[in-house]
Amino acid sequence: MRLLFSMLPALFAASLLFGGGSVQARTTLPEFPDLVERVGPAVVNIRTTARANRLAARGMPDFPFPEGLDEDDPFFEFFRRFFPPREDQGPERRGAPAPGEGRQVPRGVGSGFIISADGYVLTNHHVVDGAEQILVTLTDKREHKARLIGSDKRTDVALVKIEGEGFPTIAIGDPKKLRVGEWVLAIGSPFGLENTVTAGIVSAKGRDTGDYLPFIQTDVAVNPGNSGGPLINMSGEVVGINSQIYSRTGGFMGISFAIPVDEVMNVADQLRATGRVVRGRIGVGIADVTKEVAEPLGLPNDDGALVRSVSADGPAEEGGVQVGDIILSFNGREITKASDLPRIVGGTRPGSEVQMEVWRRGERVSLTLTVGEMPADTAQAPEPPQPDQPADASNALGLGVTRLDPERARELRVRSGVLIEVVEGPAAAAGLREGDVLLAINNNEVESVPKFNALVAKLPRDKAAVLLVQRGDSAQYIPVEPR
Repeated sequence: MRLLFSMLPALFAASLLFGGGSVQARTTLPEFPDLVERVGPAVVNIRTTARANRLAARGMPDFPFPEGLDEDDPFFEFFRRFFPPREDQGPERRGAPAPGEGRQVPRGVGSGFIISADGYVLTNHHVVDGAEQILVTLTDKREHKARLIGSDKRTDVALVKIEGEGFPTIAIGDPKKLRVGEWVLAIGSPFGLENTVTAGIVSAKGRDTGDYLPFIQTDVAVNPGNSGGPLINMSGEVVGINSQIYSRTGGFMGISFAIPVDEVMNVADQLRATGRVVRGRIGVGIADVTKEVAEPLGLPNDDGALVRSVSADGPAEEGGVQVGDIILSFNGREITKASDLPRIVGGTRPGSEVQMEVWRRGERVSLTLTVGEMPADTAQAPEPPQPDQPADASNALGLGVTRLDPERARELRVRSGVLIEVVEGPAAAAGLREGDVLLAINNNEVESVPKFNALVAKLPRDKAAVLLVQRGDSAQYIPVEPR
């Protein structure tokens, strides 16, 4: 062991002589201190407050201030700031409001960054949502009351304004130029600890988490309180807003997500101009296309967005879109997965006339439609129909069907189909339910019970059949292995 330690200096020297790659990696590490000094002053801490009775209505706890906690105790400031004394704990500790007036208590802590010298600040929607008062603190400890300009829940972006001039700002970068493996930096207020700096790399781009936007995934340490803070590249430019983490514990686990800043600025410009965001809409409910569905339908791959429902009198219906269509492209942009469509449509100006290509009954169909404006509310799905009398299900699919009432067809906005009344064997195993409406088998429409029987009789027993099924106000393709 002593011999090994005595050889370490020589081994290290040899590595410097012959390990050129290690020396190169060491000399090209980012200069984090210079970067932080340059961009740090534009990053702010954001605290929000609400009245105690409002928090109670939201189900938020009102923890008691620990009795006997001395001012010299390291937890005194924490409890005073985040869980201040209640009305029954004495004015010497609470700094109580006037009698009968609701007490302002802390609601949350987050981060943000200044994008203009006249005081416009970007943060997350969930940081300021429901707040009665927004307090912005700069790195030089100046505190400002902020005014909410606008907030967008879909993208989790909010724009607030502090009064003044000459504020430090941070440059806006291009997230499209980010490369996986590139160094990035986060500055924020995790757990209320202002001006905390963490670093890591870009782990993935265009990560789909089911939200309205694709995310930048990183391994930068982000925790509660970092929300709304900037993700910064090595040029000192913001490339995203830290918004979410993947966690099973509530704390950082090595995966964090940032909203690309180009999408953020698109939203911010609209909020600044009108206080709200206008998005395009075509009025369809969609789902991903699976390999099990794509092959029987004759699609070369599983790209596209399956149309599960078409809104009444919406742009899609007026443009000829049908339930069961698979949207392959919109306005010249390919749709590789279902989540691509709402992002592309949402970014299209309402009133625009666009071309859309769909896969229908084994061939490509071109449609033209006019994009509408996304409404604030959406209609709820009607309850699925209740079966009347059982039908025979002794066929290869294990389905018993009956005629679809015309009135029910109008309610579901389908041209034809049959009502499923009995589900057994293969159909039950595939997840079909009584009350579903069968619209098509493979690429063939099912207009009647005789047509259903004829199609089922011709099904090959060694290959799955793909059934287009309407459930409530949405449709889906379900593969079924015939028996």
